[in-house]
Amino acid sequence: MSERPRQTNSKWVPSLGEIIFAAVLAWLFLGGTGAVALLGDGDTGWHIRTGEYILANKTFPKQDLFSFSRAGQPWFAWEWLSDVALAVVHAKAGLPGVVLLAGILIAATSALLFRYMIWQGSNLLVAVGAMLMASSASTIHWLARPHLISYLFLAVSMWALEADRRRPSPRIYALVALAALWTNLHGGFGALVATVGLYLAGSVAQTFWSPRRSWDWTAAKRYGLLLAGVAGATLVNPYTYQLHGHIWQYLRSDFILSHVQEFQSPSFRGEGMRHFELLLFAGLAAAPALLRRREVIPALLIVFWAHQALTSARHVLLYVVVAAPIVAHETTLLLDRAAEAGIGWVRTIREIAQDYGAGVYGSGRGPAWAWLAPLSVVAVGAVLLGAPRSERLRAEFSRLKFPVEACAFAGPDLLGKRIFTSDQWGDYLIYRYYPRLKVFIDGRSDFYGPELGRDYLRAMNAHHQWEQIFDRHGFEVALLPAEWPLSTTIKRHPGWRLKYDDGRALLLERVRPASAADRTAGDAATSRRGQG
Repeated sequence: MSERPRQTNSKWVPSLGEIIFAAVLAWLFLGGTGAVALLGDGDTGWHIRTGEYILANKTFPKQDLFSFSRAGQPWFAWEWLSDVALAVVHAKAGLPGVVLLAGILIAATSALLFRYMIWQGSNLLVAVGAMLMASSASTIHWLARPHLISYLFLAVSMWALEADRRRPSPRIYALVALAALWTNLHGGFGALVATVGLYLAGSVAQTFWSPRRSWDWTAAKRYGLLLAGVAGATLVNPYTYQLHGHIWQYLRSDFILSHVQEFQSPSFRGEGMRHFELLLFAGLAAAPALLRRREVIPALLIVFWAHQALTSARHVLLYVVVAAPIVAHETTLLLDRAAEAGIGWVRTIREIAQDYGAGVYGSGRGPAWAWLAPLSVVAVGAVLLGAPRSERLRAEFSRLKFPVEACAFAGPDLLGKRIFTSDQWGDYLIYRYYPRLKVFIDGRSDFYGPELGRDYLRAMNAHHQWEQIFDRHGFEVALLPAEWPLSTTIKRHPGWRLKYDDGRALLLERVRPASAADRTAGDAATSRRGQG
């Protein structure tokens, strides 16, 4: 065995956690897909405008702000605190600040997962590999949207719960405050309630598994109290219990589950999803070993979140946060057994990991100076704010994905018009034109309901009733992705005139506007369906 290197006494040597934070942040903007990828979802636009409304009016919106199709209808701005944060950052640093904030959340989660795995005793090299796989599997959700809060907060919660399981402490009740904060930042707060519920169920199962004379209900009572506190804290939001009812109905909607891609089962394509597949199989393979050791709680966590991820792609992000540390720990146990059995190359890997463990870095007397993480944030921020020539680094909505050039061509002619466009492009129009323009539909799939959703899908696919749908809603302009079936159909229609076509976006104007009677009838029908 080689001599272990002496630990440095310098407080200036960064920890491995800091190094990982800086590396992920740098890769995200300088070596990965760039700032433009974080703005690949138009929802960012309406989140910013919602936050601006709250700051300007000092109140929470109770009715829709952005559409003409459901104007005045009740609406839940259920991520209002994230919206305010995005609006503040946007006011100070524009879209570069927004994507930098998203990058900080992503890098912080990756570093936290790594530190958690080292804390629980995982092999250093295994922890790095598991963190990289978890990060890669998460890239499908690396977007500048509030859901990144759930990504970070679930990692924090898992570490806190596991630390408490090993050594109970009153500090675990800080999760009650976290639940209240989480509820106002993102609708994924249910992940914390479900996870604490799994700890309660697992502790009950472990109690029953032990001999009756040694039953101890201390842990079950503890997690039951914690579950009650966490669940109660989620009521601390502007909409109280009505938010829970709204989310429940949203998640049970057949239309949403059938037509919104992120609520459907994941597609195992691309490098990131292959890493998710590896973590999925590894986690499920670890469950029997966990149960043999009567580790019911981690086995329940794996099975529950694997099921959630397989039924809805939006839960992939949460599964990898839960599974990666468990997989890393179980893999470490296997390596230790192999090393003790005399397998030479495994013993060498274990010794290397021990020699260059996290304690070697930043291990001077007293805490190390945390300088690398803030320096990396400042450096990346300077690159983003410096108006880089590279389009990949430019913090703006992509011209390949959004109708940036079509809107520049149209200029103010779009203002005040009833426009039919995609939900994603509706998000972009909100960001670019609100409050001077209202949209037919946008990315708020919880708000518009199945009736408007069906009208939207039928029209975009050139259903035989598309003209009646256009008349009913009084559309004056069509801003369409070139690949839509409707784009081919409407270009040949005598009632519409093509004004712009760049091969990606088509802009058409109605030759004969819909009558006032059509509009009034359409608005009345939409209002009745919305209220029903």
